[in-house]
Amino acid sequence: MKRNQIFVLLILAVSLVFWSCGGGDKQTAETVGADNSAIAKDMATPAEAGGYGFEKLAGDLGYSTYEMKPEEQIFFGDPRAKKGGLFRHITTRFPATMRTEGQNANYVENSTISGLCYEGLVNTHPLTLEFIPALATHWKISDDKMKFWFRINPDARWSDGREVIAEDVVATWDLHMDETILSPSDQLVYGKFERPVIEGKYIVSVVCKELSWRNFLYFGGSMVILPSYYLNQIDGTDYLKEYQFKMLPGTGPYEIKEDDIISQESFTLTRRADYWAKDDPTNKYTANFDKIKFIVVKDNNALIFEKFKKGEADFYTVSAAREWVEETDFEAVQKGWVQKNKIYSEKPAGTSGYAFNMRKWPFDDKRVRMAFTYLYNREKMNEEMYYSEYSMMNSLYSGSVYENPNNEKVVYSPEKAVKLLEEAGYTTRNDEGWLVHEDGRVLRFELAIQKGLDYMVTPVQQMMKEYGIEMQIKYIDGNANWKNLMERNFTIFMQSWGGLVFPNPETSLKSSLADENNTNNIGGFKSDRVDELLVEYDVTFSQARRVEIIREIDGIYSDVHPAAWGIARNYQRVLFWDKFGYPEYMVGRYTGDYRSVFTSWWFEEDKEKALEEAMVNGTDLPKGEINNMFWPDYLKATSN
Repeated sequence: MKRNQIFVLLILAVSLVFWSCGGGDKQTAETVGADNSAIAKDMATPAEAGGYGFEKLAGDLGYSTYEMKPEEQIFFGDPRAKKGGLFRHITTRFPATMRTEGQNANYVENSTISGLCYEGLVNTHPLTLEFIPALATHWKISDDKMKFWFRINPDARWSDGREVIAEDVVATWDLHMDETILSPSDQLVYGKFERPVIEGKYIVSVVCKELSWRNFLYFGGSMVILPSYYLNQIDGTDYLKEYQFKMLPGTGPYEIKEDDIISQESFTLTRRADYWAKDDPTNKYTANFDKIKFIVVKDNNALIFEKFKKGEADFYTVSAAREWVEETDFEAVQKGWVQKNKIYSEKPAGTSGYAFNMRKWPFDDKRVRMAFTYLYNREKMNEEMYYSEYSMMNSLYSGSVYENPNNEKVVYSPEKAVKLLEEAGYTTRNDEGWLVHEDGRVLRFELAIQKGLDYMVTPVQQMMKEYGIEMQIKYIDGNANWKNLMERNFTIFMQSWGGLVFPNPETSLKSSLADENNTNNIGGFKSDRVDELLVEYDVTFSQARRVEIIREIDGIYSDVHPAAWGIARNYQRVLFWDKFGYPEYMVGRYTGDYRSVFTSWWFEEDKEKALEEAMVNGTDLPKGEINNMFWPDYLKATSN
């Protein structure tokens, strides 16, 4: 990536622009009015403590901010956008919790909720990744980069009407550091800071325990702020119980009301008419839908697709190449009622394939891991099943500047696999044709998947069977499968992880997390050298050197081989009913996925009427371009 900002790290699940919910019961204190507009502004707090007038002192005090330039408006939402309407989206699972922090809160659904309902102190620019204001209007970084100050906007309000104050930041950090929330990665990330200090009603500071170029965004951007009024009344254990399926008030543009949470069926986000920052230029044309309803259809992709075609959902992401090529030419697409787009972006490919649990037999042996990989004929699957839509992945950072070019470009090789299996002690087969180890154990393991994923797995099962490896398939609910993964009750896992614009290998590769539950070090990866590199990575402010470090980490990981990588693509395939408006780019430059739709698209009443009339009369609507190349074209134009 061509960026030199010292402090910028993008966490796609949380801190991309616009990912700013929280409903909960509106408990009222003496200072809280019926709505936010009725709350008197705090004119008593002096500017020096962050009150009104602070902006006049900010420069002299060493604070920075960012003001959006008029020509950038389009990247913060399209001025054509309108408010209103309902957007319906089908998801394959109901969240294990509605909490956005703590145990089981690392689902993509929780990340989506967090982004729409809560906000951090700062955000990142959708185009340049520079820091921009969120809850904080200004920030300051000490010369040694070990201390940060944030000035909170005195206009910021929780959805229950209370002011956002410095104490909220402290309480949020305290929650992350409470081990009883059962999320060890939180203590790893936020344990790098001293407890924040209240410098004034609206000013908070924090000292870093160790130097890291990522600290500012972790504390300022990825840590969404929660209300101290509620957190100060409970500990981590109580938090897990009390807010399992109830929302804390938030500061973002949406909230989830308790009545709108229907267990295992749906949950609905409602746009807040009293959102405190709704008129800010960076927010004015985003969060346009009155309601966003998530409908749960568990483990049945075929049913989800049928429901979309019947008009029971508004938007559909096509994950399977076969489906895209063979099944997206139905009448509604032919007539333009449903628009079909392949949207390119700079969203990192992430990782996919099969993750091995290196803590358990048989994948505690690298030779077995490599043998599986050599028998996993992904090239054939891409050609015969996926219409050659994909490229081969050979890195944790596939297709990015961080990919180690010296990683082995693994190709199908039964000869290598057989040789490795023999070296590992699998020299004979039993009467059923399965390989047997010298100690008598049959080379047999179980893969748990959700229903509907058979087409991706059974070919691999056959590949293994041909060479005497028994891969048993077990069908399991998505939540149960995730729970088993987090508790390490698996042998092999079919994985698909999103990628980061700026990598954060620590939370998935640090040796101390290898034997901890509820962390992203799912394979049990340990490496002294990687641990050393992680330390250097954190304190290296040169992007060029960080690239070198990640490439070395990538090479070590590739050599240890905790995963058999799959296939990658740099675009999203989508279908949607033609009743929406959207920016020319359709999805964010780095988000690149359906979640951009929730923030930057809008409902067009006139288009919906035209759609209804066309469907009644059987007439056609205009079709758009199938390939949206806005971001590749933009990159090409700005690189010249």
